[in-house]
Amino acid sequence: MAAERRFAVTIQFQRVVPSFRIFSLEKAREFYLDFLGFKVDWEHRFEPDAPVFMRVSRDAIAFHLSEHHGDGTPGSIAYVYMTGVKELHRELSEKNYRYNRPGLQVQEWGMTELTVTDPFNNRITFGEPTEKPAP
Repeated sequence: MAAERRFAVTIQFQRVVPSFRIFSLEKAREFYLDFLGFKVDWEHRFEPDAPVFMRVSRDAIAFHLSEHHGDGTPGSIAYVYMTGVKELHRELSEKNYRYNRPGLQVQEWGMTELTVTDPFNNRITFGEPTEKPAP
């Protein structure tokens, strides 16, 4: 009878952490830490001169950044649903980052979006639900 018991397991997804390929730790730090305001959660190397694999985060979002060949493809895309996209736009604009000056776009599908491109051509779009524009 015990073999016939079925235990209900609740499936619950937590979060997704995209992996982006990077080619310069210095440029990645400048973009993700200084410009976007992320922090380093951890950093790993197999040896002191080996490629880095690290996680950066801000609030509930995180990205893996990797110098390892085969970890991600340059030109990858991530979409981040959020609140406060206009405030994020203001924050980033005030930093006057010379390589990226993103604008806000109000999309016809009811999202206000801000897209940034990192130095390795990976794109992150931050989107907040807004009212759909009138037809």
